[in-house]
Amino acid sequence: MRRLPEQFLWGAASAASQYEGGYLDDGRGLSTADVLPLGRVRMDLCRGRFDYHTLPEGTVYPSREATDFYHHWKEDIALMAEQGLKCYRFSFSWTRIFPTGEEKLPNESGLAFYEQVVDELLRHHIEPVVTLCHFDLPLTLEQKYGGWADRRTIDAFLRYCETVLTRFKGKVRYWITFNEINMILHMPFVGAGLRFRE
Repeated sequence: MRRLPEQFLWGAASAASQYEGGYLDDGRGLSTADVLPLGRVRMDLCRGRFDYHTLPEGTVYPSREATDFYHHWKEDIALMAEQGLKCYRFSFSWTRIFPTGEEKLPNESGLAFYEQVVDELLRHHIEPVVTLCHFDLPLTLEQKYGGWADRRTIDAFLRYCETVLTRFKGKVRYWITFNEINMILHMPFVGAGLRFRE
């Protein structure tokens, strides 16, 4: 059996909305993922055909806690290293850096969190591969502008990109802009913050 090339990146992947938790910690704002409920209406909302404002009190939102990487990142990365991972593809939560998407200056606590994560990965010789937008548009941009249907969301995304690409220059070599952009066709609320208003 042939060996994989030495530079082959064998690893794991996650998304902030699936893994990170800590949904309001240290100044993070709400994202579209934070209003996706557990239960039968979840897919209707993902498809943009349900108003999350009508969800009853006591609704469970899985991404708000997820697996709580936010509070366990160091031990989780140690487990990745123990498994021999060479890379870790994960996403930055846009709202951890720009809570509403509209701030002129980033949330330093959010940037510092991701800097700790990236530094710890590099310390363990794990290549960070960062996705910029993985199903978690700032909820404010969905509420005010209808998500990606409006140019102001694009401008906000450019500010976010410039901020993180500058901050992590020399530390993160591999960037992915959007995860599964085709989801706009199947789940427009998840993929782009789009809802179909009656």
